[in-house]
Amino acid sequence: MVSDVQRAAVLGGTGRAVETTGQRRKNVLVVAVLLGIISGMGTLVYFAVPLYQLFCQVTGFGGTTRVATAAPDAAGAAAITVRFDANVAPDLPWKFVAPKPVTLRLGEEHLVAFEAVNRSDEPILGTATFNVTPFKASEYSNKIECFCFTEQLLMPGESKKFPVTFFVDPGIADDPNAVDVSAVTLSYTFFNKGEAARDEYLRTRQVESAASKGPSNG
Repeated sequence: MVSDVQRAAVLGGTGRAVETTGQRRKNVLVVAVLLGIISGMGTLVYFAVPLYQLFCQVTGFGGTTRVATAAPDAAGAAAITVRFDANVAPDLPWKFVAPKPVTLRLGEEHLVAFEAVNRSDEPILGTATFNVTPFKASEYSNKIECFCFTEQLLMPGESKKFPVTFFVDPGIADDPNAVDVSAVTLSYTFFNKGEAARDEYLRTRQVESAASKGPSNG
């Protein structure tokens, strides 16, 4: 015969086992949910930068110049001065030089060239960010072609010119908020993409170069 004490002990042990199993399931569920949240946040952060850059390019928000396919057919009569600023991140051993200021008519397409020199003894892949000041002129500052649209590779000691084709939209003359703007500054900052990005860039270019040459006749 099983005593009441023994029966109670068995039932108590079983209850604790069920409770422990249930708690483990809850813990696993909580961990899974947290991992899902972290993964979702990581994905959001990954896409946030390019989406924000696209938003800024379209709207001119945050001092970002807009991207255009061509300048207006006719330039305006008013003139504006455009200055240029060149900067590099602390970990990028490049010398980056801006062109001299230019004065042009509103709507007039113009080409300038920045220049950079790789002062290190290794290839470096850089990427440039850009903005315009004053911010209220950003929506009227348009780039047609720019080195900042793509990554740029400089070999050790290499010097390269980086062209920018741009214009200032004549609409700035009709904006009451920008009536006091007589000059704008286009500013660019180069950043080091890092060794991993550089190596991948070089591998991709080598594959493209081999493909363009076609099969060997040997």
